[in-house]
Amino acid sequence: MAYLRIELPDGSSREVPLVKRITTVGRSPDNDVVVPHDAVPQAALHVRVQGDALHATAVDAAFQHEGRRRTEATLAAGGSISLGPVSLAFTKGAPPPPGGGISDESLDSLRALHSFSEKLLGDHPIDSLLVELMDGVIANTRADKGLLLLLEGGELRVKVARNVGRSDLESALDRVSDSIVTKVLQSRKALIVSDALNDQEFGAAESVVNLRLSSVMCAPLVDQGELFGLLYVGNDRVAHLFEERSLDLLTIFAAQASLLVRNAMLMNELRRDNHELRQQLAQGRYGEVLGACDAMKEIYRRIDKVALADVSVLVTGDTGTGKEVIAREIHRRSARRDGPFVAINCGAIPENLLESDLFGHVRGAFTGATQTRVGRFQSAHGGTLFLDEIGEMPPHLQVKILRALQERAVVKVGDTRSEPIDIRVIAATNQDVEEAIAKGTFREDLYYRLNVVSLHLPPLRERGSDVEVLARWFLAGFSKEFESNVRGFTPDALGAMRRYAWPGNVRELENRVKKAVVLTDGPLISAQDLELHPEKLDPVMSLQQAKDEFQRRYINEVLERNGGNRAKTARELGVDPRTIFRHLEAERGEEAES
Repeated sequence: MAYLRIELPDGSSREVPLVKRITTVGRSPDNDVVVPHDAVPQAALHVRVQGDALHATAVDAAFQHEGRRRTEATLAAGGSISLGPVSLAFTKGAPPPPGGGISDESLDSLRALHSFSEKLLGDHPIDSLLVELMDGVIANTRADKGLLLLLEGGELRVKVARNVGRSDLESALDRVSDSIVTKVLQSRKALIVSDALNDQEFGAAESVVNLRLSSVMCAPLVDQGELFGLLYVGNDRVAHLFEERSLDLLTIFAAQASLLVRNAMLMNELRRDNHELRQQLAQGRYGEVLGACDAMKEIYRRIDKVALADVSVLVTGDTGTGKEVIAREIHRRSARRDGPFVAINCGAIPENLLESDLFGHVRGAFTGATQTRVGRFQSAHGGTLFLDEIGEMPPHLQVKILRALQERAVVKVGDTRSEPIDIRVIAATNQDVEEAIAKGTFREDLYYRLNVVSLHLPPLRERGSDVEVLARWFLAGFSKEFESNVRGFTPDALGAMRRYAWPGNVRELENRVKKAVVLTDGPLISAQDLELHPEKLDPVMSLQQAKDEFQRRYINEVLERNGGNRAKTARELGVDPRTIFRHLEAERGEEAES
């Protein structure tokens, strides 16, 4: 066993067993080892046992080691460091002798905690783990009964209630003294009532009198400053009244058990989340595409129909919505699945190189053309060619692409011979192509050649719970890739993801989760880790605002469908024509203000 010996300036000292992987030391009561001296920082050290050595890392301020100020040091057994006048020494081996050391009861308690932590690493149900923990508390404090109570939704609920015979207690909550529990909740300090019926403070309490309690101890479970539960033990026999050393033992047990219980609860929640995620994936996965919202289900239905038809497809949608993923899924489900899938981003290649990249070139066709090369059209022969960002295509190349699609043949740059091609073309753009046609920047005949079937991908903000499914999917992948201990999202992170507009769509979500997995220290990613600050989130509309917004959009849609005809729109909507007139007046007023 490894120990940390703490020696204070007044000559007092104590030995603390190091049972955790990383132990925090400091003046704050939130630390694992509290050193009550003004010279010690609130958060002073993180110490970690490594074999026969102890590694100490400073948190708020440097410490003294071997006469020098350091922020890190490795101590052999017997080595020490100083925090001002306070000395901390590392020792190993048997516990110190009675008088300044640990009792046999304490060692039994620590062994029980060690057994509990080992089982925590295994695949054990949380209910059985908590039962074992409670049995260990009862045995080591020599209690007749014990309860583990956890705060859920602001209320204390009994999670485990056991007796000395390792059996469950019936009507457990009726056996708890409300006055004693309330005192511990308010003070957040462990409490012992050695002789409850004769106690000056609690002897007259109704719960104590009715229960005829003899002796009670209660200790808070605290994690990172947050009280989340209580350990409550009692004896009904006068011959077995608790002593102060019993409270010390319970306090040590509660302090160490807090982390283990929290981790057990967290692992149980993560198992449940993983089970739910697997169910969501099974329900919402379509090949390599994730999503179960109605809009995505409609996309899947259209892909099923168009995949085997071998016609050109135009995929539209905002940047980052996953247009290439959809294109690959169409290819994977088509008769060309065994052929190549060749993708080219028409907006990422310089205009003077794009033609050569698309159609290939012969040796000597231009400066630097030292050998003949095939283009993307030829490389995709027998498969699928994906033209991403087709709206960025220069006008003169639009003509050549149209000819290649019509004639099913291409001519290399610098050559006169045509080469037959057998390809399927899937194009994608985030632009309004019809608007580009009206401006004369995109050829209408090419648009109709490409747009035999169109698929429009919804932005992530309109996909409801898909954002959570995608986030968990990315988290699982990145945690494995970076060997991270991050396992889930906090409730505030999930809420923020649902309220954020996601202008970068799925690609932005992927990048934010990836960054959070790399930088987050704890097991859960928060909204802060995702950099989803409150000012970035869409405010929640009132129900009336939502109704007004929907009505405004719907009237505009029907007006557009009717070519701006107010009377026809009013008839179809079943409203007075003056309603449509007032709507248009309000729209013009908003435009004038903006």
